[in-house]
Amino acid sequence: MPSIIIDKKDEMIMRLAHYFITEQNYAPIIVNGVKDEIWLQNQDGPYKIIRINANYIHNNEQLDFDLIKLNNVMQQVKKKTVSFSMNALNILLDVNDNLKMIDSKNINSIVIKNLNDIKEQSLTKVFPDIKNKLMLETKGLDLIVNVTNDINSKTEKENKLYEKTFKRKKIVFTNALIFINVVIFMITFVLSASNLSSLNLVRFGANFAPLVKNGELWRLLTCAFLHGGIMHLLVNMYSLYIVGTQVETYIGKYKFLGIYLISAIAGSLMSCIFNPNVVSVGASGAIFGLLGSLLYFGMHYRLYLGSVLRNQIIPIIVLNLILGFLIPGVDNAAHIGGLVGGYLASMAFGVEGKSTKNDIINGAVTTIIYLVFLAYIVFFR
Repeated sequence: MPSIIIDKKDEMIMRLAHYFITEQNYAPIIVNGVKDEIWLQNQDGPYKIIRINANYIHNNEQLDFDLIKLNNVMQQVKKKTVSFSMNALNILLDVNDNLKMIDSKNINSIVIKNLNDIKEQSLTKVFPDIKNKLMLETKGLDLIVNVTNDINSKTEKENKLYEKTFKRKKIVFTNALIFINVVIFMITFVLSASNLSSLNLVRFGANFAPLVKNGELWRLLTCAFLHGGIMHLLVNMYSLYIVGTQVETYIGKYKFLGIYLISAIAGSLMSCIFNPNVVSVGASGAIFGLLGSLLYFGMHYRLYLGSVLRNQIIPIIVLNLILGFLIPGVDNAAHIGGLVGGYLASMAFGVEGKSTKNDIINGAVTTIIYLVFLAYIVFFR
């Protein structure tokens, strides 16, 4: 059986793409109008974009134009993924020997003409295992089969994770929390003879800094289940239903409950700091924590949810914070405290298949520091 001979540049592209996709968790992206190029992205990688270009670059003018094209694509990806910064590794496989590579801003351009002799310092420094993972001993048909199978296996795994994350699930704790809030409102409404004054709310467990400092710590949580009126309840429960169902679906029901409770406590502590003489009730601090959780989740899936982050989640957070500053009686300190608490708690619990062990450890430590810092200001300042 005759052996299959693969073009040298095609072989290099296969080996490099295989390494970055299977070993460094990069994903292919489609760029219209390109030929003989591979574009990869990983928002958590040392380079957000890796571009492998097999086209021949014969003079400085063509090289300059090539960098302009790369910059344009970077800006598109930056906008789509709501990223604050963007950098790229530009791997060129066929360049005139007389050309000298000059890095432009946020773009590291390197020339690789022989995978058996990778000496590029910037590449091996960032990816020290690259030479050992390029399957240099595999040739011909075996190379094609192995690369195809490995990439398909990686893609299948990613697709299963995506399907598991976004498929419709039974909503448990969101509905339970709504039920508990409604029942508690009805009980407090009846027991107060429809007079939900600040004094009565304090009796039922509202957040009030002087009492919290006096040792009634349970108020930091019970206040999140009290509401000052029917409209207050309806607005919060509608918001909880809309945001809560998404967080419980994407993050998981037990993580959702943990994030909700941590956000409620963080919001209450922040309220004690900035509104020490105000009686505070409501689930909005915890709900803002769920928005913070959606923000954290969206950042991990921003290649797919970039437009949702940019056009929905971030504007909703910003708009509600602005309204909180403009409308009298709104405890915006609780909103901000809950928002930050929810984001950090989500980091601590992690996003399945996306968060690393170090991410989770850092998130847990940061969450604890945040809560301890707020508590220190409340009790010892």
